Amino acid sequence: MVLHTMETAKATEVRPTRTLLDQLEDAGLLLRTGVDGLYIRTAAYQEVADGIDAMVSRWAATLHATRLHMPPLIPRTSFERTNYLESFPDLMGSVHVFAGGEVEHRQLLQRATRGHPWSELLQPSELMLEPAVCHGVYPLCARRPGSGPWLFDVSGHCFRSEPSKEPTRLQSFLMHEVVYVGEAAGAEAHRDMALDRGQALLESLGLEVAAVPASDPFFGRVGNVLAASQLDEQLKTELVAEVPGNSRPTALLSANYHRDHFGRSFGIETTVGELAHSACVGFGVDRIAIALLATQGLDPSRWAPSLRSLLRL
Repeated sequence: MVLHTMETAKATEVRPTRTLLDQLEDAGLLLRTGVDGLYIRTAAYQEVADGIDAMVSRWAATLHATRLHMPPLIPRTSFERTNYLESFPDLMGSVHVFAGGEVEHRQLLQRATRGHPWSELLQPSELMLEPAVCHGVYPLCARRPGSGPWLFDVSGHCFRSEPSKEPTRLQSFLMHEVVYVGEAAGAEAHRDMALDRGQALLESLGLEVAAVPASDPFFGRVGNVLAASQLDEQLKTELVAEVPGNSRPTALLSANYHRDHFGRSFGIETTVGELAHSACVGFGVDRIAIALLATQGLDPSRWAPSLRSLLRL
C-alpha cells in the first residue's frame, strides 16, 4: 500500500515544462548569451523579422513617408531633450569609454585580472543607447523650421534596461515606427489612421489582437500621475495578443499622440509658426515575430503559403 501511494505521487508529480525561450532556442531561432533579454538571432529568425520590417515599410511607402534606418545610439544632447532622463531613468543606458593613459590602463588591467570592478575607470561618452527610434527624427525637423509636416518611416535596434526571461521583453530589440510631425489635427488623425491600419496588418498575419488604452511606465511618484493622465486623455493605445508561454497579454503595437511634447523640447515649428505636435505608431518587430512563431509554429518553412507570401519568405 505504501509502495502504491509513493508510485501514485511520483506519477502525478508536476514536471518542469519547456519555456517559450527554451523552445525558440531548441528550434535554432534565438540563442542565449548569458544575459536575460539579450539573444543572438539566427538566420531563420532574422528572416521572419526582416519580413515584418519590410511589410511595415511597404505600407509606409503608400503614405510617401521618408524611410530612415536609425543607429542604436543617440547623441547625449538629443537624448537629454527627449525627457527620457526624467521619465524613465530605470530603463536608460549610457555608453562609457576608456579615455585614460598608460597609468590608467595598468589600473584597468589590474582590476580586471583580479576580478575587481573596473567600469568606474571609464568615462561617459557623448552617446546614449537609443530607447525609441522616433527620437532621431525630431532634431532633423528642428533644423528645417516651418517646412513640415513631416512623415517618417524609421526602424532600428533599441535598448531598455528591463531584463526578463520572457523572450517578448528584450533589452535589445527591433522597433519600426511611422512618425508624423506637424499640425495638431494631423497628428491625431495619423495616430487614429495608423492604429487602424496597424491592426489590419497584424490581423492579416493571423494574429488576434485587441485594442486597449495604455500608459508608459513612468518612473516614481510623479510618474504615477503622468501615467494616470495619459490614460485619462487616451494618448496611448496598444494592440495586445495572447502569446503562448507568456504570463499576460503582450503588446505588439502602440499608437501614441505626444501633443507638443517633442515640438517644445526640440523647438520644432509648423508652417504657421506654432509648436509642432507629433504622433507615432510603433511596431514591436521582435514581439510580432515571436508571436507568429509561438502561434503558427517554430518552423517558418511550414507556415501557410498565404502567410509566407505576406512576409515574402
